Amino acid sequence: MAGTKFYGSQVGGRSVTPRSYTGSPLKLLRHDILSAFSFYQLLPNIIMPLNPCRSGKFCELYPSAANLWAMFLHLLLFCMQLPFMLSIPFWLLFPVWMVVIGVVVFALVNNALCFLLNGSRLRFASEPRYAEVKEEHEHEQWIFLNGVAVGKHWMQSNINRLALTFGRPVLGVHNKTSGIIFDVLQCLIQRNFTYATMDIRDGYKIVKSTLYNPNLTKVIFILHSQGAIEGGMILDWLLQELPQDLLSKLEIYTFGNAANHFNNPHLHLLSQSAALQNPRRFTLTRTRTHIIKHEHNHNNANPRGDVDADEGGDVNKKNPQTHETNTTPQGKTIHHIEHYAHTSDPVSRWGVLQFITFPPLSATAPRFMGRVFEYAGASASHGGHQFCMHYLDTMFPLLKCEDGGSGIGGSGFEGCADGDAGGNAFMEQDVEWWGRGAGREGLESSSLSAAGRFAGEGEGEGEVGMGVGVGINEMSPVSTSSTMNALRGEFENWRGLKKERYKVQELSRLWLYRNGRSPRKDAVDAGIARMATI
Repeated sequence: MAGTKFYGSQVGGRSVTPRSYTGSPLKLLRHDILSAFSFYQLLPNIIMPLNPCRSGKFCELYPSAANLWAMFLHLLLFCMQLPFMLSIPFWLLFPVWMVVIGVVVFALVNNALCFLLNGSRLRFASEPRYAEVKEEHEHEQWIFLNGVAVGKHWMQSNINRLALTFGRPVLGVHNKTSGIIFDVLQCLIQRNFTYATMDIRDGYKIVKSTLYNPNLTKVIFILHSQGAIEGGMILDWLLQELPQDLLSKLEIYTFGNAANHFNNPHLHLLSQSAALQNPRRFTLTRTRTHIIKHEHNHNNANPRGDVDADEGGDVNKKNPQTHETNTTPQGKTIHHIEHYAHTSDPVSRWGVLQFITFPPLSATAPRFMGRVFEYAGASASHGGHQFCMHYLDTMFPLLKCEDGGSGIGGSGFEGCADGDAGGNAFMEQDVEWWGRGAGREGLESSSLSAAGRFAGEGEGEGEVGMGVGVGINEMSPVSTSSTMNALRGEFENWRGLKKERYKVQELSRLWLYRNGRSPRKDAVDAGIARMATI
């Protein structure tokens, strides 16, 4: 049976890494090119294995007319761009006027084909037939940023698939394609030179304005492939500029992450120091907020601002100052970041899996924040890089309608499949706990998420106490007995629960959103976001 490895989020620190995104761009570029060649045997897994019918027309390579047209245009672009790139060294053999004319003609034809693929829109909305806004989801906004080689049709299919899976409308921010070869070159420029292309700048504006929307208390940002490079840069800008209470709305989930870093700093030096000194300690960062409430008396009969007992005043009528204590698990700015990766996906190996599995005990190891689920599935039936055909169809598969029913929106599906009986083997797998970063923050946030899952959705909130987590400082499998014994102790303190093993679905927060559900403690009180959602 295929296994799933779990890596907890890395912990920050003062060290500067030699291969960090802050290093020499040329050295980073050289390393990226060499590392990409080391995965050459996995390159066919960009489109393999071919399973284009699991979710029908939502799959990128399903033989529909629109998909075939998109594939044909990409083939034309590839056959144009490859010879163009190979011809560059020979331009010195031709007159300048001939080179200029050739480049202009190529650019015109290339841009025309790209326009046929992309269209002119930057924003896409999922079709209402797959998911409409429900009252309990009015405070949410789901945003998707796509990866390489995605035109307007695949973009629409991706967000429709997400809407069907999670039961919410999805806004698509289009990272327009310039053809596979040029998109890969753009990835190298973005990743190594930290250059924000126009789609990154446009995406930043959209995400920032969404976070500033006072009617929203949660923004779910889903990223795939190159979209994770761009999303990571957008996150860098958000961390520089936005207030912490706005950033607390944000949750990030990535698939096939191609980035070389993912930032998520601690809110306080105290929590970072505690994590570095004792990664086994399960801690909570507590902050105290002073709120001054001024009661206005329209009759001016009470100039001190006291509230009359007959008008609802009570213990604080002599002292309008109140105190609130806010408890933030993890002590991180972004409360929830999860990365989903296939072991056989060359892009994940080049991105998230390369940096989350850096050599152990290295003080200069790169930081890649967020918990990671690595699916080491058999290549014959799992793996690959395509968003719908490989990632969603493997990790969040759809449930087909019985007796040939039309399903949601005429899709032939009833939503996300629950459990192994419904065809979701990934979520039913036991988790294998692995190395670097799977310590204090990783297991803290994961175990709390699991506790919320076990306790059930919609239950009352329990008081979170101090407990003992599990720290993993080596890149090697972790003893099941030692890990689970510590987790059992933590869960007994939480709800009196006892478990020998834990499944992916018990640790994945994104799973709790399937089919319109919501994680526990995500209720909204008077339009105010909960700052410590678990």
